Amino acid sequence: MLSRLMSGSSRSLEREYSCTVRLLDDSEYTCTIQRDAKGQYLFDLLCHHLNLLEKDYFGIRFVDPDKQRHWLEFTKSVVKQLRSQPPFTMCFRVKFYPADPVALKEEITRYLVFLQIKRDLYHGRLLCKTSDAALLAAYILQAEIGDYDPGKHPEGYSSKFQFFPKHSEKLERKIAEIHKTELSGQTPATSELNFLRKAQTLETYGVDPHPCKDVSGNAAFLAFTPFGFVVLQGNKRVHFIKWNEVTKLKFEGKTFYLYVSQKEEKKIILTYFAPTPEACKHLWKCGIENQAFYKLEKSSQVRTVSSSNLFFKGSRFRYSGRVAKEVMESSAKIKREPPEIHRAGMVPSRSCPSITHGPRLSSVPRTRRRAVHISIMEGLESLRDSAHSTPVRTSSHGDTFLPHVRSSRADSNERVAVIADEAYSPADSVLPTPVAEHSLELMLLSRQINGATCIEEEKESEASTPTAAELEALGGELRALCQGHGRPEEEQAMVCLQNPLSGEPAH
Repeated sequence: MLSRLMSGSSRSLEREYSCTVRLLDDSEYTCTIQRDAKGQYLFDLLCHHLNLLEKDYFGIRFVDPDKQRHWLEFTKSVVKQLRSQPPFTMCFRVKFYPADPVALKEEITRYLVFLQIKRDLYHGRLLCKTSDAALLAAYILQAEIGDYDPGKHPEGYSSKFQFFPKHSEKLERKIAEIHKTELSGQTPATSELNFLRKAQTLETYGVDPHPCKDVSGNAAFLAFTPFGFVVLQGNKRVHFIKWNEVTKLKFEGKTFYLYVSQKEEKKIILTYFAPTPEACKHLWKCGIENQAFYKLEKSSQVRTVSSSNLFFKGSRFRYSGRVAKEVMESSAKIKREPPEIHRAGMVPSRSCPSITHGPRLSSVPRTRRRAVHISIMEGLESLRDSAHSTPVRTSSHGDTFLPHVRSSRADSNERVAVIADEAYSPADSVLPTPVAEHSLELMLLSRQINGATCIEEEKESEASTPTAAELEALGGELRALCQGHGRPEEEQAMVCLQNPLSGEPAH
C-alpha cells in the first residue's frame, strides 16, 4: 500500500513543470504547472501576479525548437504547445494594441502598454521621423530621471541612455534640449501619458512585423494593427487596408493571400511569400485573431476559419477570446482602488537599456558583447535614428483624452505614407518569424559598414566573441571591396539584425 502511494506521488511530481515568464519590465515570474494545464491557467496566474484586470490586450509569446515564434493558445495544453524540454521560458507581451491607449481604464494597464511601446521603439518595431523621436525620448528621460538638474546631469547626459537601435549626437542634443526646457514638473505618470498620446499617432503604432516578399521578390514587412492591415517597404507604408475592407485571409504553403473589397465593388487580392510554411501559418493565425478582435461586435460572432477554400482541407483555427468592444465595455465597469505601480526606475535592463544609466551602446567595447546571429535582408538599410516613447498618466486622464487623433488619420484615403526618415528595419530578434542565418563573417562586416548595434538578451550559453582587431580587419576588407566596385559604402549597407538562439523567448 505504501509503495503504491509513493509511486503515485512520484508520477504526480513528474507531471509538474517549471515555467519562467519574462515580464515587460524584464523581471521574471516563475511558477509550476501541471502537465495538462491550459494556457488560460498560466495567463490567469500572471495577471493575478500583476494585479491586472484589463488583461485581454496581452498574451504570452514563446519560441519553438525551430525558432518560430508563437502566441500561446489559452484553450490548449501549455506543454504540448511548447514542444521543448522544461524548464519552459516565455514572455508576457502586448498582443492586441489598444486603439487608444490613453483611454484605458486603469493606470497599471497603461503603464504595461507603455513598457511594451518603449521596447518597440528600442528594437525598431515602432519607427518614426527624427523630429518625433526626440520628443518621445525626452518623455522617457523625464519619466525615469525627473526634472533636469545641472548638478546631477552633466553635459551629454542623454547619451548615457539607449533609446533607439542607433543614436546620433545631433539627436541626443535635441533630446536633452527638450528635456531641459519643455518637460520640467511632469511626473512619471504624466510623461508616460504624453508619450502614449504621441505614440498612438505614429504609422507604425501596434505593428508586430512579419518579414515577407512580394510577388516581385522585394522585401516587405506585413503587420496587423488596431486599424487594419499594413505593408511596410523601405521607409513607406505602401498598403493600408481597413479591417472592414478585409474579406478573407488564406494561406497555402509559404504563400499568404489577403482578399480586399473596397468602394465601388473594387476587389483586390494581395499576395506575399513568407520564409517558411510555419511562418506563413503563424502570419495567417495572427491575422485571424486581429481581425476578430478589432472588427467584430461580439465574441459570439467568431467562427472557425479554414485556410483553404475547401473547409475540410487545410488548417482550421478559431479565435477564443473577447473582442475589443466587449473589453472596453467590461473595463468601464471596473470599480476598485487603483493598484500600486512599482515603476522600474533606474534598474539595469537586459533588452531595453534606456533605463540603464551606463555608456551608450555604440561605445561599449565589442569584446564585451555576446556574439549574435544576424540576417541580411536585401534592399533594406540599417536603422539609424528611430523613435522612442514612454507611457504616462495624469490624475484625471479623461480630461486630456484626444478621441479623434487616431481615427481621423486612420480614416484617411491616403494609402501610401512616409513613416520615417529611414527604412523600416526592426531587429530580427523581435520578429515573429525566423529568418535564415548567415555566417559570422557577414555579421561582422555588416556591423562595420553600418555601425549598427547588435545586442541580445542574456542567454544560457555564450558563443565566442570577436575581437576589435578582427572587426577592424574585416571592415577594411569590405571597404576595399566596395571601393573596387566604384560604389559608395552607403549603397553597400547591409542590415544587422538580431536572431535569438533556439528556445530563447520572443521580445
